[in-house]
Amino acid sequence: MADIEPTKKHPKLPCSTKLLISAHSLATSICFRSDGTVNRRLLRLLYPRVSAPITTVVDGTPVSSSDVQVEASRDVWFRLFVPDVDKGASSSEEEKQSLPLIVYFHGGGFTSLSPDLKVFHNLCCRFAATVPAVVASVNYRLAPEHRYPCAYDDCFDALKFIDAKNYAVFPPITDFTRCFLAGDSAGGNIAHHISVRALNSVTDFERLNLAGQLSLQPFFGGEERTESELRLRKATLLTLEDTDRMWRLFLPDGTNRDHATAHVFEEELPEKFPRTLLIVGGFDLLQDWQRKYCERLRKFGAEVKVVEYPNAIHGFYSFAELPESAMLLKEIKDFMQTKT
Repeated sequence: MADIEPTKKHPKLPCSTKLLISAHSLATSICFRSDGTVNRRLLRLLYPRVSAPITTVVDGTPVSSSDVQVEASRDVWFRLFVPDVDKGASSSEEEKQSLPLIVYFHGGGFTSLSPDLKVFHNLCCRFAATVPAVVASVNYRLAPEHRYPCAYDDCFDALKFIDAKNYAVFPPITDFTRCFLAGDSAGGNIAHHISVRALNSVTDFERLNLAGQLSLQPFFGGEERTESELRLRKATLLTLEDTDRMWRLFLPDGTNRDHATAHVFEEELPEKFPRTLLIVGGFDLLQDWQRKYCERLRKFGAEVKVVEYPNAIHGFYSFAELPESAMLLKEIKDFMQTKT
């Protein structure tokens, strides 16, 4: 991969992408108050949402989606995406017999967003149709109203629910022995912690087997400032000020970014940590922490495939018009279909 010029801090982007990013920045500035509280009602109004049940066609493949309640009192639920592979243009006989399961945790810095947002709905539809796979996109409680460890507790409970209900909720074509935990940004952080908790848990999962982890620009950090954080402190979509605010709102009171939630580089990892696809963007200020995460996984014997996109901003996969977004789908498909 070509090195990025040290002085180049912003990539060239289509006008449509720039407009969407500007709208996101405006919504963030309006809804996140200086006292640390969030205007949730306004935030919900500003982001386009998709109601379920609904069928979305992706490259000729219909993907049906519906919402499944896990725990109403905590508003824990997931959106289930099921591709109709019989009508897909390129589905093989093997793909029609069984499909892997992706359990997806959305990004948003632990403080915002949800599976019913148009951006995540469309992204999970693309996963479902392209891999193909059954996808469960989990809704969890948000900070600062619900700080650490609420998001982890909610997502782990959703995973246990999926294991317990399995064929009562999921289609018969779902292969629970090929379960991939996936997430972008804060969701990538959650996927890591849920993988660790699942492997260390005294609770036996009857059907679920963690076959891999899809880590899309995961959100890790520490008190130390890395070179990429300083060089890209005002990067497109995600700035250093943003990440500091997110950690401040999510981490337990009285702690800092060296808390094990953010700074995962000193923890002992369980044996047989799932093989991981790690996605890194050249214009993402978090990239140094992500490379350090790769080193940590490999130290404990985990298989890690790192894919770097030199011109990718943080969250590039949310913009279907960017070439890296399509490239990512192919990488995920190849990784999940690789036999180990």
